[in-house]
Amino acid sequence: MTIRGPVLSAPSYFVLAALLDGPLHGYVIIKRVETLSGEAVRLAAGSLYAVLDRLTEAGLVEVVSEEIVNGRARRYYALTPNGTDTVQAEAVRLATAAKIVTNQALRRRVLDTNVARPA
Repeated sequence: MTIRGPVLSAPSYFVLAALLDGPLHGYVIIKRVETLSGEAVRLAAGSLYAVLDRLTEAGLVEVVSEEIVNGRARRYYALTPNGTDTVQAEAVRLATAAKIVTNQALRRRVLDTNVARPA
Protein backbone atom coordinates (compact mmCIF):
# COMPACT_ATOMS: atom_id res chain seq x y z
CA MET A 1 0.00 0.00 0.00
CA THR A 2 1.39 3.39 -0.98
CA ILE A 3 0.13 6.55 0.66
CA ARG A 4 0.21 9.40 -1.80
CA GLY A 5 -0.88 12.99 -1.76
CA PRO A 6 0.17 16.25 -0.21
CA VAL A 7 2.00 16.34 3.08
CA LEU A 8 1.22 19.48 5.04
CA SER A 9 2.78 20.76 8.23
CA ALA A 10 0.44 20.68 11.22
CA PRO A 11 -0.03 24.48 11.22
CA SER A 12 -0.84 24.52 7.49
CA TYR A 13 -3.22 21.58 7.81
CA PHE A 14 -5.13 23.10 10.70
CA VAL A 15 -5.29 26.56 9.08
CA LEU A 16 -6.80 24.97 5.97
CA ALA A 17 -9.16 22.92 8.14
CA ALA A 18 -10.21 26.07 10.03
CA LEU A 19 -11.26 27.64 6.74
CA LEU A 20 -13.41 24.71 5.57
CA ASP A 21 -16.62 26.36 6.82
CA GLY A 22 -15.97 29.73 5.21
CA PRO A 23 -13.85 32.89 5.32
CA LEU A 24 -12.29 33.96 8.62
CA HIS A 25 -9.96 36.68 9.82
CA GLY A 26 -6.67 36.09 11.63
CA TYR A 27 -7.76 36.07 15.28
CA VAL A 28 -10.61 33.65 14.59
CA ILE A 29 -8.29 31.40 12.56
CA ILE A 30 -5.87 31.27 15.52
CA LYS A 31 -8.66 30.28 17.91
CA ARG A 32 -10.18 27.75 15.50
CA VAL A 33 -6.75 26.12 14.93
CA GLU A 34 -6.31 25.74 18.69
CA THR A 35 -9.75 24.15 19.03
CA LEU A 36 -9.46 21.82 16.03
CA SER A 37 -6.00 20.62 17.09
CA GLY A 38 -7.01 20.04 20.70
CA GLU A 39 -4.65 22.89 21.58
CA ALA A 40 -1.70 20.96 20.11
CA VAL A 41 -1.13 23.75 17.58
CA ARG A 42 -0.96 27.29 18.93
CA LEU A 43 -0.06 30.03 16.50
CA ALA A 44 1.23 33.46 17.35
CA ALA A 45 0.06 36.19 14.98
CA GLY A 46 3.41 36.32 13.17
CA SER A 47 3.42 32.55 12.66
CA LEU A 48 -0.15 32.59 11.39
CA TYR A 49 0.58 35.23 8.78
CA ALA A 50 3.69 33.38 7.64
CA VAL A 51 1.55 30.25 7.13
CA LEU A 52 -1.17 32.26 5.37
CA ASP A 53 1.43 33.86 3.07
CA ARG A 54 2.81 30.41 2.11
CA LEU A 55 -0.67 29.01 1.56
CA THR A 56 -1.63 32.05 -0.53
CA GLU A 57 1.52 31.71 -2.65
CA ALA A 58 0.69 28.03 -3.16
CA GLY A 59 -2.80 28.96 -4.38
CA LEU A 60 -4.56 27.22 -1.48
CA VAL A 61 -5.90 30.32 0.29
CA GLU A 62 -6.96 33.75 -0.90
CA VAL A 63 -7.92 37.08 0.65
CA VAL A 64 -11.62 37.53 -0.04
CA SER A 65 -12.32 40.80 1.75
CA GLU A 66 -10.78 43.46 3.92
CA GLU A 67 -12.22 45.96 6.36
CA ILE A 68 -10.82 48.55 8.72
CA VAL A 69 -11.53 47.88 12.40
CA ASN A 70 -10.18 50.31 15.01
CA GLY A 71 -7.85 51.78 12.39
CA ARG A 72 -6.36 48.40 11.42
CA ALA A 73 -6.92 46.30 8.34
CA ARG A 74 -8.74 43.03 8.98
CA ARG A 75 -8.34 40.56 6.12
CA TYR A 76 -10.65 37.63 5.61
CA TYR A 77 -9.13 34.48 4.14
CA ALA A 78 -10.90 31.65 2.34
CA LEU A 79 -9.93 28.36 0.77
CA THR A 80 -9.54 28.20 -2.98
CA PRO A 81 -10.95 25.10 -4.70
CA ASN A 82 -7.39 23.72 -4.75
CA GLY A 83 -7.12 24.45 -1.01
CA THR A 84 -10.28 22.47 -0.31
CA ASP A 85 -9.03 19.55 -2.40
CA THR A 86 -5.63 19.67 -0.71
CA VAL A 87 -6.93 19.64 2.88
CA GLN A 88 -9.38 16.85 2.05
CA ALA A 89 -6.62 14.77 0.42
CA GLU A 90 -4.39 15.31 3.44
CA ALA A 91 -7.21 14.23 5.77
CA VAL A 92 -7.59 10.99 3.78
CA ARG A 93 -3.82 10.43 3.85
CA LEU A 94 -3.69 10.94 7.62
CA ALA A 95 -6.72 8.70 8.22
CA THR A 96 -5.18 5.94 6.09
CA ALA A 97 -1.89 6.21 7.96
CA ALA A 98 -3.71 6.11 11.30
CA LYS A 99 -5.65 2.99 10.29
CA ILE A 100 -2.42 1.18 9.51
CA VAL A 101 -1.07 1.95 12.97
CA THR A 102 -4.27 1.29 14.92
CA ASN A 103 -5.65 -1.69 13.00
CA GLN A 104 -3.44 -4.72 13.60
CA ALA A 105 -5.14 -6.87 10.93
CA LEU A 106 -4.70 -4.19 8.29
CA ARG A 107 -1.08 -3.69 9.34
CA ARG A 108 -0.40 -7.41 8.90
CA ARG A 109 -2.03 -7.41 5.47
CA VAL A 110 0.10 -4.45 4.38
CA LEU A 111 3.24 -6.10 5.71
CA ASP A 112 2.40 -9.43 4.06
CA THR A 113 2.04 -7.80 0.64
CA ASN A 114 5.41 -6.05 1.00
CA VAL A 115 7.42 -9.09 2.13
CA ALA A 116 9.10 -11.16 -0.56
CA ARG A 117 8.01 -14.76 -0.34
CA PRO A 118 10.41 -17.60 -1.10
CA ALA A 119 9.73 -19.43 -4.36
